[in-house]
Amino acid sequence: MSVDLSQFHQVFFEESYEGLDTMESALLNIDLSELDSEAINEIFRAAHSIKGGSGTFGFNEIADFTHVVETLLDLIRSDQFVLEADHVDLFLKSVDCIRTMISALESGGQCDTSVADELKKSFNLLLDGEPASELPSGGAIENKNEEKSAAGGWQIYFKPDADILRTGNDPVRMFRELAELGEISVSAVLDEVPALANLDPEACFMAWNITLIGDADKSQINEVFEWVVDDSELSIKPIGNNDTASELVGVDAEDVASVDSDEVEGENTPETEVEEVLLQKEQTQNTLVKTPVKKESKPESVSIRVGTDKIDSLINMVGELVITQSMLNELGKDFSIERMPKLMEGLEQLSLHTRELQESVMRIRMLPISFAFSRFPRLVHDMSKTLDKKVELILLGEQTELDKTVMERIGDPLVHLVRNSLDHGVELPAKRLEAGKDETGKITLNAYHQGGNIVIQIIDDGAGLNEERILSKAIENGLVSPNDHLEPEQIHDLIFQPGFSTAAEVTDISGRGVGMDVVRRNIQELNGSVEVESKSGEGSVFSIRLPLTLAILDGQLIRVGQQVYIFPLVSIVESIETQDQMIHRVSGGCDILRLRNEYVPIIRLWDIFNVEAEFEKVDDGILVIVEGDNIKVAVLVDDLLAQQQVVIKSLQENYRAVSGVSGATILGDGTVSLILDISGLIKLAGVGRDAYKKISESDDIEAA
Repeated sequence: MSVDLSQFHQVFFEESYEGLDTMESALLNIDLSELDSEAINEIFRAAHSIKGGSGTFGFNEIADFTHVVETLLDLIRSDQFVLEADHVDLFLKSVDCIRTMISALESGGQCDTSVADELKKSFNLLLDGEPASELPSGGAIENKNEEKSAAGGWQIYFKPDADILRTGNDPVRMFRELAELGEISVSAVLDEVPALANLDPEACFMAWNITLIGDADKSQINEVFEWVVDDSELSIKPIGNNDTASELVGVDAEDVASVDSDEVEGENTPETEVEEVLLQKEQTQNTLVKTPVKKESKPESVSIRVGTDKIDSLINMVGELVITQSMLNELGKDFSIERMPKLMEGLEQLSLHTRELQESVMRIRMLPISFAFSRFPRLVHDMSKTLDKKVELILLGEQTELDKTVMERIGDPLVHLVRNSLDHGVELPAKRLEAGKDETGKITLNAYHQGGNIVIQIIDDGAGLNEERILSKAIENGLVSPNDHLEPEQIHDLIFQPGFSTAAEVTDISGRGVGMDVVRRNIQELNGSVEVESKSGEGSVFSIRLPLTLAILDGQLIRVGQQVYIFPLVSIVESIETQDQMIHRVSGGCDILRLRNEYVPIIRLWDIFNVEAEFEKVDDGILVIVEGDNIKVAVLVDDLLAQQQVVIKSLQENYRAVSGVSGATILGDGTVSLILDISGLIKLAGVGRDAYKKISESDDIEAA
């Protein structure tokens, strides 16, 4: 009887990823001046396990490559080979290679062994006694034939994910960078562009065929797309004898350089221009060469490891529930009024055990944040080399626990903030010495619990934010007036404005159209917040505050007519009963609330959701001051009810997405209540940033 081994593949993949993380961490922490034999043994054991597992499951490409890696590690641990810095880099590239091969198999694809074959040549040279100086440059991590510049140039097909614009990436900037490498022609592929009525201005439905004429290397082209390659279809091929730029209908480099990013997004493109593009679609499509090669990204983990202590706690709670249920069943037999105290006691126990059971179940999804922090030692190691900087990474609070879903979604914002600290925060060694600092900069990642939240800090001891430059750029962009007097905290907050950047030039680390506004937006989507503190010459601290889980929300129940809605408690600033002198009107009919020295627009919830309210006049109801996207609004409601934790149910999965609503929950009486999305609510009411600014600065305010 044969056994179907495919049922164990996922376990092998997950254990292999853990082994690779172990290898990477140990390699990054190796001290070559005082080699730790246990660290080498740890790396060897991880490689040996991956080789054994891949051989068992028939993944021979991985087994063959890992065997060569294991052979060299065995010589090192038996003191037959001296480990050098170049060898560590070679092992790190091997970890990347194995991870890529496993990811391809996990996604149902085939292993690409070209990188593994080149790395094997490097290992074999070492095993044959060749010195490190004679190794191929860079550990031969890429196929040399492909890395060299093509004779005529390159043919590139680029199809980004539909969400590329929402993540702050800008295809036009990439085209401008390509134009710096040679002469380019660009043709749009419009197969998936929907009808104008169905066009989402924030989504990208286009792809592009690009011909690059010049002597650029493939590695230079890869650098242009490195931020989006995991979520895109990308093909880069040398132009053959029969492939010429004249075969494509496109635009030249000067045209690309003059295109505005809003035109790509479609937000400011006149309808006639869009229609003209759609009319030309069939004429150009016949000449477009479409050869997409999808780069598979590692799927999200579908399982988690849970400590036996958490399982034991859960089993104990279930046992307590069974006992309480038995007691209540007994009380139900021949029940009389004399047994009422006993019944109340049983119900109280049931409530207590249910709450403890809920907490135990939620703890199962909690993972130490070291899972998120584990990627940064390698990132700092590689980026500091690229930037010629000396940087030490310090990790604190690694055992602080966070919900698995939150951890997976906070990864990208954390990477962006750490990259910013590396690129813009920590100075070059010479500048640090001039400033009286140690030439080695420090970046600290710290995590700790505070109330029902987790706080993650990214701390650097670099130059700090350049307030003068930030303010100058903000005035230039029209974000503030030259006459405005801003406190340091307000100046620091300007870096989170859309499109704001002080980068003098595009680098490989930052400045590619990914702004801090995207970081803040992604964190706010998790019901979190991000703040920055900075001192010139001393460094900066970015603090991210997140809920421990996305499954449960601390909410404020409010009533409008017969409907009960829920505001996330973290979004509420305060609640007030108004007086006539506090309500003012701006020309155009907008009511505003004068809250101390600030004017806040008033939103009538009954009007937005088209429900019947008990109080339609502002001075009869209650105003709840809420904040979203750094905009404060006052929401008119009939009454404030209780504050309570609610279990969030996805409205999109069970019904459809609704603007201004982030989810729903079932209340104690069995009714369904909608959880309001403050940012969406503000957009529904038409209170954009420009309108908010105009209200704040308006002189045309009169008593209502």
